[in-house]
Amino acid sequence: MKSISILGATGSIGTQTLEVMRSNSEKYTLIGASANSNYNKMIQIINEFKPKFVALMDDLAYHNVKTYCKDNNLNIEVIHGLEGLNTIASCDEADIVVTSVVGVIGLIPTLMAINSGKNIALANKETLVAAGNIVMEAARKNKVRILPVDSEHGAIFQCIQGNDKNNIEKILLTASGGPFRGKKRTELINITPQDALKHPKWNMGEKISIDSSTLMNKGLEVIEAHWLFEVSYDKIEVVIHPQSIIHSMVEYNDGSVIAQLANPDMKLPIQYALNYPERFNSVIPRLDFYELNSLTFEKPDTETFRCLKLAYEAGKTGGNMPTIMNSANEIAVNLFLENRIKYLEIEKIIEECMNKFEYIRTPNIDDIIYTDKNVKKYVRNKYCK
Repeated sequence: MKSISILGATGSIGTQTLEVMRSNSEKYTLIGASANSNYNKMIQIINEFKPKFVALMDDLAYHNVKTYCKDNNLNIEVIHGLEGLNTIASCDEADIVVTSVVGVIGLIPTLMAINSGKNIALANKETLVAAGNIVMEAARKNKVRILPVDSEHGAIFQCIQGNDKNNIEKILLTASGGPFRGKKRTELINITPQDALKHPKWNMGEKISIDSSTLMNKGLEVIEAHWLFEVSYDKIEVVIHPQSIIHSMVEYNDGSVIAQLANPDMKLPIQYALNYPERFNSVIPRLDFYELNSLTFEKPDTETFRCLKLAYEAGKTGGNMPTIMNSANEIAVNLFLENRIKYLEIEKIIEECMNKFEYIRTPNIDDIIYTDKNVKKYVRNKYCK
């Protein structure tokens, strides 16, 4: 039986991880779970899975859950804030830590889990985007596996099994194109958060849905793929694939292309990450190839959706530039969701910050955290007047 800790248990990935665990309940036990403020959902998790530790970031949520556990004589340790995340990530009992919190807040707990010898089921893109070199070096040092939970990276991971990485010619990272595929910039001027949250294929959290609409999500995945698979940016190509059936492909030096196909459902890559190298019975509907009318592919429009181009630039520049880009995007998306900025201002803010903030060629973890804090402070102060 595997013992699982989930950072972000009430979010989209966390909820689907619990579904996977529920489908094979004799194979998993939940040791720790964290949430931001959704205490009602956390109480449901407590009642069903009986974790040893739970953590809440929000003050009210923490006090509500702590009171509930006390009133019901539950032997569960309820912890508040970042201390809780770190405890859940590094507790001795956990075999694997699912990191599905959104944003750079997941970086320190992920590093603590790695340094405690835990394998990581990684669903937090920002961790590798902001500090890829530091995280991967820690994983190598501690002989820890970073198992990708993203459908695209999970697909690539499967496509390279049994093959020499030195023979990879190209990674083909597929993208649905988001809700605005085919639109021009003039059509994006008055986009609302409600418009951008309507993803055509995937049911995701708010931040990831907005990133998908701007193609920044794919830009983050490009940087993530660079670190996970040790492939240069020149060998990572984004391909728009609206049907979301092919989740990514790997081309080898002999011209062979290996692809991973499945219905678009995050429970599959979650299950594969939790059980690697084993495969368990399907938790998603199987593909019916007789019902597939066509699989189509397009080149991404990086003039209309400039976030993807900015992500490539940040990745190739290296140092703390991906941190600057990611932090600017993170705060800009929040401001857009709060209706404080226009949709196209997201990319404007990212480019502004990439040009403004000091470049550090070899940042340490303190540099990463300092950069993240300063970028977010600058953007919020400038655009929240």
